[in-house]
Amino acid sequence: KDAHDKGYETTVNLMAISVVRERELDEALELLADSEVGTLYLVDSFGALYSEQIHYLIGKYLRYAHQNGKTVGIHAHNNLELGFANTIEAIVKGANMVDASLAGLGRGAGNCRMELLLGFLHNPKYKLRPILKCIQEQIEPMRKDLLWGFDVPYMLTGFRNQHPRAAIKFNASPDAADKVKFLDELVDEQ
Repeated sequence: KDAHDKGYETTVNLMAISVVRERELDEALELLADSEVGTLYLVDSFGALYSEQIHYLIGKYLRYAHQNGKTVGIHAHNNLELGFANTIEAIVKGANMVDASLAGLGRGAGNCRMELLLGFLHNPKYKLRPILKCIQEQIEPMRKDLLWGFDVPYMLTGFRNQHPRAAIKFNASPDAADKVKFLDELVDEQ
């Protein structure tokens, strides 16, 4: 409310939506629909959602948002390499605020890749060349040190609809090359 009252554009990211109970989501969306916030963001924090879930959830968000003149957005993580596809599905279903990052830069498996999104949108005002130049010169050299991007441990946490903290920890361990060991550890936790 304070930020809105000062003239800022405001958004709310509803995190870890893949593990929120339906009733709790409805209650949160109802409260947010009556708030000053301008955009309600669907966030696939664990990169675990499939297109049919995106369709359903964007439809739900839109019902709450539109009744109060709000916008719907999506922030998709890439654990299952679906960040871009799910962002497109959300656009098709009516989301008009989307998040993306250069080369998918983001914690863990990363996010929807901006270069893919800009190419898909075919808007002449978006210039792909400077994006690719920045990726080539700035982002790619950092990738090996920051340890982000798709890999098997992130995929496995995505399939299990779990926070990627276990994958992040495993990837920093001396056993990081032993992907089967990580799978066995996840199975043993059940």
